[in-house]
Amino acid sequence: MKSILLSLSLLASATVGVLAAEELGIDVTVPVECDRKTRKGDKINVHYRGTLQSNGQQFDASYDRGTPFSFKLGGGQVIKGWDQGLVDMCIGEKRTLTVPPSYGYGQRSIGPIPAGSTLIFETELIGIDGVPKPESIVYKKAAEKAEEAASTVEEKVAEATDKAGEKIADATEKAEEKAEEASANVVEKVASVVSGAAEAVKTVVADTDDVQEHNEL
Repeated sequence: MKSILLSLSLLASATVGVLAAEELGIDVTVPVECDRKTRKGDKINVHYRGTLQSNGQQFDASYDRGTPFSFKLGGGQVIKGWDQGLVDMCIGEKRTLTVPPSYGYGQRSIGPIPAGSTLIFETELIGIDGVPKPESIVYKKAAEKAEEAASTVEEKVAEATDKAGEKIADATEKAEEKAEEASANVVEKVASVVSGAAEAVKTVVADTDDVQEHNEL
C-alpha cells in the first residue's frame, strides 16, 4: 500500500513538473504603445523566424521570403502557441514565443521539426486587416524617456522655484533686518537729539536763574 502511494506521489510530482515545463513563454522584446491591439478574430500579418530550442537550428522564416504570414487569430488556423501568444499585440511590436509541444505540434514530426520539440519563434506584428497603420510607431522606451525628460524638467522647475522662493525669503528677511536696524538708528538719533535738547534747556534755565540772582544783588 505504501509503495503504491509513493508511486502515485512520484507520478503527481512528475506531472506537475511536466505541466510547469509545458507553459507557453511570451517575451516582449520590443514593446510598443498603441490604442488598438490584436484580439481574437483579427486577421493579422506577422513576420517570424522559427528555431528549435534543442539546437537553435532554424526550420522556417518569413523574413527570408520577404512576405509576412497572414492568418485569423484565435481561429485554429495555426498552432495554439500562436493563437494565444500573439493576442494584445501592437503593430510594430516584437515578441519571442517559447512554444512547448503541447502548444505546438505535440508528438508529431512535421518536416524538419522532430516530434516533441519545443519551438522558439521570433515574431513581429506587421499589420491588422481593417486597422490603419500608425503614422509612426511609438516604442515604449522612447515614451518612457519622454516621460522621464518631462519629469526631470518639472523637478528642475520646482527646484528653481524653491530656490527663488528661498532667495526672496532671505532678501525679505535681510530687508526687514535692515529696516529694523535703520529704525533703531533713527530712534537712537532722535533720542540723542531729544537728550541734547533737554540738556540745552537745562543749561538755559540754569543761566536764567543765575541772571535773576545777579539782578537781585
